[in-house]
Amino acid sequence: MKVTYIKTNLPSIINVSKIVTIHYDEYDKNFVFEGEQHDFWELVYIDKGQVEICRDDTALTLSQGEMIFHRPNEFHSIRAYNSSPNFFVISFVCSSPAMLYFEGFHTVLDKELKPFLSSIMHEAEKTFEIPKNDPFLNKLSKKENAAIGGEQLIKLYLEELLILLVRNIVEKKQGTVFPSKESMESHLVTDIKNYIDEKINEVFRIGELCKRIGYGRSYLSRVFHEQTGQTLAMYAMKAKIKKAKQLIREGNLNFTQISDFLAFDNPQYFSRVFKRIVGMTPTEFKASLQFKE
Repeated sequence: MKVTYIKTNLPSIINVSKIVTIHYDEYDKNFVFEGEQHDFWELVYIDKGQVEICRDDTALTLSQGEMIFHRPNEFHSIRAYNSSPNFFVISFVCSSPAMLYFEGFHTVLDKELKPFLSSIMHEAEKTFEIPKNDPFLNKLSKKENAAIGGEQLIKLYLEELLILLVRNIVEKKQGTVFPSKESMESHLVTDIKNYIDEKINEVFRIGELCKRIGYGRSYLSRVFHEQTGQTLAMYAMKAKIKKAKQLIREGNLNFTQISDFLAFDNPQYFSRVFKRIVGMTPTEFKASLQFKE
């Protein structure tokens, strides 16, 4: 029997045709970028600290977790604001009409959407040569051993993020009365991370965490590893090193004082752990922060 099949078109409301630049920057509190304008879109996400962003005639102070878009040909500048900021920038070409939703748009990014930024950055680092702290980057150079399909995955992650942001703009979110198991475990992981941040200047003890959160060691360890891919101890150590990087950028403490503040046994151990996680010593990291015109 002959069957006639009907092929369904798959229209795209967002089509990113080109990527211009992708970079994740870590600057000290004196960072200033005087500004630019260009004929493509730019997304900026503040991962740490605060910045002041000017776009055309409007100045905005953005804090950790906030995102802003710059439309094509919009003049924009950025500078550190009372802190040492970390921020993610991706610029791209997209002429889809749905991009009109992002004109003059800035928001606090839902935590469920932040993994898209991480995925974009992860693929970018496997696909392109991305210099550290270069706001003047104007071209991506592909790695000789780039992972297969990296460019397409970057495009897909970015388009999915933009589509979900449009949905959030045009739809009203409706919560559920009873949280799911996944939602409960997600909140539990958030509570664990908040506890680790709160106790960042103390020696991390899983037993104390269990008492605070109210769950057993094996359950907390399993849930945390399933959701983050990391052990509790490793995450806590990385959190200390992330704080150390912030303190180095702020420049108010020397390495010995930072080691003491973060409850390391001694400065030598602190330096070894820092190099293992960051890939450079504290001294090398501090030298890399120098902003080059």
